[in-house]
Formats: sequence, structure tokens, C-alpha cells
Amino acid sequence: MSIEPGHTAPEFILANANPSIGGNRVSLSELMGDKGAIIVFTCNHCPYVVASESRIELIASRARDSNLGFIGINSNDPVKYESDSWENMVKRAERGMSYPYLHDESQEIAISYGAERTPEFYLLDSDKTVVYRGRMDDSPRDPSHVKSSELSYALDQILADEEISIPRTESIGCTIKWKT
Repeated sequence: MSIEPGHTAPEFILANANPSIGGNRVSLSELMGDKGAIIVFTCNHCPYVVASESRIELIASRARDSNLGFIGINSNDPVKYESDSWENMVKRAERGMSYPYLHDESQEIAISYGAERTPEFYLLDSDKTVVYRGRMDDSPRDPSHVKSSELSYALDQILADEEISIPRTESIGCTIKWKT
């Protein structure tokens, strides 16, 4: 199953590798701001994520300034990818991550959302309805080549109480590393 625009986002409560922001565990309900929330499925090693970190931080800051919650969820199998272990999640968060960084150890949340890649974004309205799903922009590995920033466009539209003109794009990034 895949959560697409128009669907209600599944609830979760997950351990937070960045407890100074949000506490030890964070739920979707706690995440929600007055205007909604942004969820990004992310990880520590994907070159698309690494190259996008500063832009993800800018989106997180803009979300907070606009009364939207923002979190990252790491669902990768840390056995296959040690760089995505809990310890390495904590280290990444300690390097200045400004939002909760949740560990989907069982991969249940990635499965329930139908997440496929890192980074992959879900923009929710205040009713927890997904209004946008997909990529941040069309060039996650090289910001100098960005021609379209669909997540920012969708964010502009939700803040203006407008219908999202492009509710779905294909994410560009690494596949989630599933347990076997």
C-alpha cells in the first residue's frame, strides 16, 4: 500500500535520535503544527541526502516558522548499512540537525507510507491529509542545477490556502534499504 495525496497519514510513535528536539519519542500527533507537517524519509549515507542536507535544513526552518512540524525518519536496515545505525543517527543529529530524527527500526512506518527513497517528502495539511508527496527539487545532488522546487511550491500553496498544483512527483535518491 502507498500513501498518496488525498490519503490520511498513518500515525506513528518512534524513538528520536535527536532528543534535545522533541524528546525521546515523537508521534505524528505531537509533530503536527497548526498548518500541518512535513515528513522526510532520510538516512545518513545516501549521497542524495548528504548533498541536500543544507536545503533540507532550510525547508525545516521555513516549516517551523510557518507553524508546520518537520521530522526526518530513517528506515534503512542498519545491519546492511552500518552508517544508518542508531549510534550514527545520534552523531548526525549532534552535528546540528534542527529537527527530530526518528528511527523506524521495524520499517513498519516506511511500509505503511509506501516510502521508496531517501530523501522522500510528505507534506500534510492540518487534518493529516497528504497534500504533496515526492522530491524536494529536481537536482538533489547538485543545487546549482535545480530548475524546479516542487516541495517549496507545495509549501507556498498550502500556506496560502491554495490547492496544490503538483501534488505528486517521483523522488530522486537512494532506495530504502529493506531488511531481508
